[in-house]
Amino acid sequence: MQRKTVRVRGVLPAIAMLTALAAGLTACTDGGGSGATVDAKAGANAGTGAQPGKYRILPMPCKAADAKKVKAMLPAAEALAPEAREALYAGVADASYDADRRVGCRWTAQTPTETRLLSVGFERVVSYDRTATSDDDKARQVYGRQLTAANLPAPVPSASPTPSGSGAPTPGAPTPSTSVSGSPGASGSPAPELGSRVLDGLGSEAFLDDKLAAAGATAAQARTVRIVFRTSNVIVTVEYSIQPALPGTIPPSGETQDRARQLAQALGERFNE
Repeated sequence: MQRKTVRVRGVLPAIAMLTALAAGLTACTDGGGSGATVDAKAGANAGTGAQPGKYRILPMPCKAADAKKVKAMLPAAEALAPEAREALYAGVADASYDADRRVGCRWTAQTPTETRLLSVGFERVVSYDRTATSDDDKARQVYGRQLTAANLPAPVPSASPTPSGSGAPTPGAPTPSTSVSGSPGASGSPAPELGSRVLDGLGSEAFLDDKLAAAGATAAQARTVRIVFRTSNVIVTVEYSIQPALPGTIPPSGETQDRARQLAQALGERFNE
């Protein structure tokens, strides 16, 4: 009897262990364990939460800007020393407390006849409530506010294309380049001014803001062209300003806009690499 009792005592713990193990497996299958709760949460966020933006980091704008285009936009004085010329085209990075969120670079070129300023800025927009708003949606809102501040309406898709030869300008169409402001064209009339407008073919959405302002105490007028475009969750800003020193001089809108737009286009391609 004593030997039989020992066997029963050995079987009972084994049965208890198997029962506990089966109960644990059942709880995991039914989602009752703590590990299953974490997995369920992750699945819910992946299914219903807004997606993060395409870009997680930002390039360095001083190096991201196309060097040849920067040199064409900023002609240096002939007497400028090689070291100073190199420093001019290297640019000066803006102070940034978070290089993954906002960075910028600035260039300044001075000659006896004018001063030219160029700046490039990148802003990576992040939504802190991805359950309701994605990074792209948040960036779209930021871009929309800048579009409104420039007094430009949001683009509305046209029902039909503009007939050829109607004379109506196509928004975002390449602008003609002019060499001297106010110079007579083939018909003897001054070159037309090209105003602010929404642009096509640049990032996800883009606009150009063109403004004239008095250049200091002289009678000259400074022209500043600002191009803003969004690519996914990044807002890119290019600002190009020409400030003449000679009275009565007005920088041409066509050439100024073309050069700013070419640089912006190159930056857009840089983000798509």
